[in-house]
Amino acid sequence: MRINYKRLESDLKKIGSDYIINEPMKKHTSFGIGGPVDFLILPSDNSQIPAIIRSINMNKINFIFLGSGSNILVSDKGIRGAVISLKKSSKKIIFDNSTVHVDSGVMLSALVQEIHKKNITGFETLMGVPGTLGGALVMNAGAFGSEISNNLIFVETINILGEKKKYNVDEIDFEYRKSNFPKNEIIINALFNCKKGLKSKIYDKRDIASKQRKTTQPLTYRSAGSIFKNPKENAAGYLIDKAGLKGMQIGGAKISEKHANFIVNLGNAKSADVLELINIIKNKINQMYKIKLELEIKIIGES
Repeated sequence: MRINYKRLESDLKKIGSDYIINEPMKKHTSFGIGGPVDFLILPSDNSQIPAIIRSINMNKINFIFLGSGSNILVSDKGIRGAVISLKKSSKKIIFDNSTVHVDSGVMLSALVQEIHKKNITGFETLMGVPGTLGGALVMNAGAFGSEISNNLIFVETINILGEKKKYNVDEIDFEYRKSNFPKNEIIINALFNCKKGLKSKIYDKRDIASKQRKTTQPLTYRSAGSIFKNPKENAAGYLIDKAGLKGMQIGGAKISEKHANFIVNLGNAKSADVLELINIIKNKINQMYKIKLELEIKIIGES
């Protein structure tokens, strides 16, 4: 039975938040894949989020949070319930002496650009990493030996009851491509240390990282970034390449010939196409190397 969203619509109008009913998620993911969500909510400011959550809970509607939609694969059947997207509400970057306060909806590349205008070092290799700050912190995103958590001081979150919480960096366990942020909370902002550096060296490091990314990654196609985490034994892309799977195509999805740990959308890929390639890769790598690859992307929606 379809959920009646009339009460939620009425509440959102009072709150002042935008929303879209039955919205295709392929419009809101870097993969360009995904069926419709029942109710996409687009707060105009973070201050609206607690009231939105209270209304959703009162109306007994399931919901998830979404940033820029990178690093996720949404099922072809879409998402039942609501998605709260922070891409409009959470965009502030505030510098204060030796720190910078950043909203979670800020794109990571935009943050790096603003930081470099201030001649701040420590963020150079994150240039070009897709997604928002919030998603980057949850995944402890990084590149070329650097991670987003390196300069972190604290984060603030909101839980599914609409309550705000604060975590200092020493209260969070960061590991390779993961953290232990509670699953029922969403990051809304973070504070970072700012260390001054030489402008020439900062831009040299940034340009080297950017050039390496353009050289090695299939940036001309839509994707969700790296599909698998790198196992201890070797890089996932190397293993997939050696298994002879580079270039394999199912429907509109293809294992990139430029980087085997990327599955790209050739234009009309379905979630089912990507999932079939994922299963082929996992089975082949386990069969050949006795290694169980772990997904770096998240799969969400109706199975």
